[in-house]
Amino acid sequence: MKPTLTLTAVIAILALLFGATAQADVKRGQQLHAANCVSCHTSMVGGNGTALYTRPNRMVGSRDQLIAQVRRCESTLGLRWFDEDVMAVVEYLNSNFYRF
Repeated sequence: MKPTLTLTAVIAILALLFGATAQADVKRGQQLHAANCVSCHTSMVGGNGTALYTRPNRMVGSRDQLIAQVRRCESTLGLRWFDEDVMAVVEYLNSNFYRF
């Protein structure tokens, strides 16, 4: 096998693995969000709570601000999530609403 072909194969395999991991993180984030965030957000903006993320005057304007906001909510609710849990919720919100 030529070195270029081998490198291409390795890159393709890594891309598939990272893609699967990212999808798993988004799925985990969606589960955490549904279990811990939706009821509060629904009480704030009505509907299913997602208007909080899509309103014209939303407070989050960057990925760093999104991470900080998820951490604030986690702290306010006393959830004591692992960093991986926070980042999973960030990935879910970013992939579905913010797209930073």
